Amino acid sequence: MNFVFDIDGTLCFDGKTIDHSIVVALDKLSKDGHDVIFASARPIRDLVPILPEPFKTGKLVGGNGCFISNNEQIIANSFTPQLVTQLHTMIEKHQLTYLADGEWDYAYTGSEDHPIYNNINQSSAKNVDITALQKICKLVLFKPTQATIHALSTLPVCVTAYKSEDAIDISPLGINKVYGLEKLHIKDFIAFGNDSNDQCLFEKAYYSVCVGQNDVQKFASLTISNKDVASTIFEVSNKFLHKETQKYY
Repeated sequence: MNFVFDIDGTLCFDGKTIDHSIVVALDKLSKDGHDVIFASARPIRDLVPILPEPFKTGKLVGGNGCFISNNEQIIANSFTPQLVTQLHTMIEKHQLTYLADGEWDYAYTGSEDHPIYNNINQSSAKNVDITALQKICKLVLFKPTQATIHALSTLPVCVTAYKSEDAIDISPLGINKVYGLEKLHIKDFIAFGNDSNDQCLFEKAYYSVCVGQNDVQKFASLTISNKDVASTIFEVSNKFLHKETQKYY
């Protein structure tokens, strides 16, 4: 069976590390014959450094589907030039701070105290002016106003709100984590997640686990606490040891 894991708030709770007990559970999953895939809001640039070594070159979905990686070969989806111009205009009009992810480098104007800034792999990528990015694959806007949200509703984009971070995540229309999995030819899967960008995973999964109390838990088969992640991976693995399983709740 394919097991798909979100990272932040699901496996990682400090932005930097995954607890050893969870790493052991992931390793056991792989050894038992399950395929382990990671699907994160982080671009591949920021996703790979946090992963246990055996999984760094595996199947990865980054940027909520904007980036797909397999065997270190990265495919990036990006906004059209026309849409980039419209987003630039909106940013300037509403005086917004942001994180714009290019194919590797990025443009960041937000606070350096924000958790998202601390997750950026600054050792391998450069913070450049947004106009220096040849392509923009994903855009995070900080402290968006209602006027901003209304303006976005008129554009062909996918918007995900992160209430706890007072930010919204914008990707090209139709791009999400399930899109990324489909590009990796993954159809049947079990999902672990914790936030609104995981709703699409929960809705498509054979079985789904929400980590922590969140609005998205209503779409999950099971809700657990942070401390139960490793044990739940073991339990669900045993139930789905064979691929010929049927969906249950």
